[in-house]
Amino acid sequence: MDTFHNKNHPKYTSMTILLTGGTGKTALPTARRLQEAGHSVLLANRSGKAPSPYKGVAFDWFDPTTFENPFVLDKTIDRVYLVFPNTFDRPKTETVLDVVRPFVELSISKGVKRFVFLSSTLHKRGETPMGKVHEYLENRGVDWSVLRPTWFMENLALLYPKSICESNSIPTTMGNGRVPYIAVDDVSELVYQALVDEKSHNIEHIVLGPDAYTHDEVAAIFSKILGREIGHTRLTEEQGVDFWRTFGAPEPAAKFMVAVEQLTANGSEYALFKEPLEGKVIGTTRLVDYIEANADLWKS
Repeated sequence: MDTFHNKNHPKYTSMTILLTGGTGKTALPTARRLQEAGHSVLLANRSGKAPSPYKGVAFDWFDPTTFENPFVLDKTIDRVYLVFPNTFDRPKTETVLDVVRPFVELSISKGVKRFVFLSSTLHKRGETPMGKVHEYLENRGVDWSVLRPTWFMENLALLYPKSICESNSIPTTMGNGRVPYIAVDDVSELVYQALVDEKSHNIEHIVLGPDAYTHDEVAAIFSKILGREIGHTRLTEEQGVDFWRTFGAPEPAAKFMVAVEQLTANGSEYALFKEPLEGKVIGTTRLVDYIEANADLWKS
């Protein structure tokens, strides 16, 4: 088990590092770390726009005609961070590997030597559509790392301000399941390490926070910090789907998220927390500190 002790390992002198999902949750803080360390960074997303001071390039996983764009703009790209979007509106005959592999093969032909792939604890090597990508990268003969983080702490800021402010409630279908919430900042630190450490990690990293809480316990933390009683509302499966749909999720996506919550209710995340797994990394940000630092988000 690791807690980012390798952050002082020798780093390579990069050419350019391409970050797909370039303005997303984990890519932007990774870009900041890379730039502060003196690395050239290129952010790829559908718009081709990037916030200052970064360079952006138009890239769409579902439009292969955009795959060449990063290499036309910058011929020195040698490492790539792979962040794949959801595919709920895509044809069922099209797998994640079907989409990712052509871009990886093109990247290798252009001189890319290392790939870091963002997945999640849900996806086991070779056993799910995302897991097939893990397997492919491991067998392709390149430097590789796969990050499999659990639920992000930042989800609490996306999902529950309204329910906490209006009804003092955290609604989930997770029952008594424990979640070792991980901070995006901790994930981006590991992405950074996997990209720039001189020796490639060549492993799947399960990425978890330092504490595993039930949502009754999460509600108790909120109660103490906010100074009023916050409860955990236990939703039925149907209610859970309705909850996720309030965020604009199409029904298949809402049902998928409820299924993931119910896996958590049955102990999937806590089992990973307890097991001494090779490559497991424990972040340093504690949930109570995250909630305390961002308490204004949930104050009515």
